[in-house]
Amino acid sequence: MTQELITKSQFKARALEYFRQVETSGHPVVVTDRGQPTVEIRRFRSDPRSPLERLKDSVVELKEPTAPVGEDDWEVLP
Repeated sequence: MTQELITKSQFKARALEYFRQVETSGHPVVVTDRGQPTVEIRRFRSDPRSPLERLKDSVVELKEPTAPVGEDDWEVLP
């Protein structure tokens, strides 16, 4: 998904236009301040699940939290 980068000044002058663009295209807009991304504007996605349902299976039980961790034990997220 492509992201459009715009400055705070550009956003301030054309905010409603950017909101409509995001609503229709679904592509997020990133607002920058001095070249650094500060805010991302994206389409709202409703999730009918309760907060507890969203968290289900997202927590891993750590049986030995003080055990040493080897280099091969780290997982890389896609």
